[in-house]
Amino acid sequence: MTSIDDVAASLGVSTATVSRALRGLPGVAEETRARVTATAKELGYVPSSAASGLASGRTMALGVLVPVIDRWYFSAVLEGVDRQLRAAGYDLIVFSLGGAGVNRDRVFHRSILRKRIDALLVMCMHLTEEERKAVQQLEYPSIVVGGAVEGVRHVGIDDAAAARDAVEHLIGLGHTRIAHMRGGGSFDIDFEVPRIREQAFQDTMAAHGLGVREDWSAFGDFRFATSRASALTLLEDPEDRPTAVFCSSDEMAFGVLKAAAELGIDVPGELSVIGIDDHEFAEPMGLTTIRQDPEDQGAFAADLLLGELLRNQPADYPPSRPHTLVERWTTGPVRP
Repeated sequence: MTSIDDVAASLGVSTATVSRALRGLPGVAEETRARVTATAKELGYVPSSAASGLASGRTMALGVLVPVIDRWYFSAVLEGVDRQLRAAGYDLIVFSLGGAGVNRDRVFHRSILRKRIDALLVMCMHLTEEERKAVQQLEYPSIVVGGAVEGVRHVGIDDAAAARDAVEHLIGLGHTRIAHMRGGGSFDIDFEVPRIREQAFQDTMAAHGLGVREDWSAFGDFRFATSRASALTLLEDPEDRPTAVFCSSDEMAFGVLKAAAELGIDVPGELSVIGIDDHEFAEPMGLTTIRQDPEDQGAFAADLLLGELLRNQPADYPPSRPHTLVERWTTGPVRP
């Protein structure tokens, strides 16, 4: 394996010069820096994260805190984060609460707060007042992806606008009897998101003079199985059921579609269904949805943190990431 000493010997310069040139530090002529970079690439030299950390006082690692790992959104965000980190020579350390939250104290007070990382990305979870203050007081930069946390920078879509666009699509098709399959409740996942999306649903209905029935507010918990069970109850009475369901996530929309199929309900002839996410299964299932790009969100958030760490580019609260309506076959005009 090629070492930094090999690069230095090949050029006839000191290892300190090679180190400074590769890390972009001042005190190296641009011509020398270019020669060092070209030679290192030619020889196949890969900088050591440990060595870089010793020289810079950094660990060359970024931490990502997630409630659980086995969810589509989380894994997509992690892919975007990891892509940016690998390009910058950074390692990724994942701190998972394992769902039940029993690891919270260990993660916050033994791992994150002991400075094993250079920056922290928190994904889709509610923080206690103590945890929020701990994050705000960290000496390294931090950011939240997915669900906003008061006082901490946030990367994500405008959830209220996304929900409003979904409901407006249904109303535009003539639907007035619209139910809501809502999420939230599990392991503090997306703590603010379900509340924001539910409020946007209610506000949009009210803006069109449409009533919201309490018994048509079904709990799906952002999960397929839970939403399927709730939808079986929601749709069981053929004489009194909604003509459309707005689902706060695609995974819940999949549950509604399964329940509709089991009950023999034609989609979209008798029932229109729309979700939010554009999950990887949304296209093959023909689901109309509001598309967001969690991989882009992860990459964008990681790049903000790396900008502060490597390029001295402090960033304030970023604007919302884009979302778009994707029309497929699960929504259609209401029947007369």
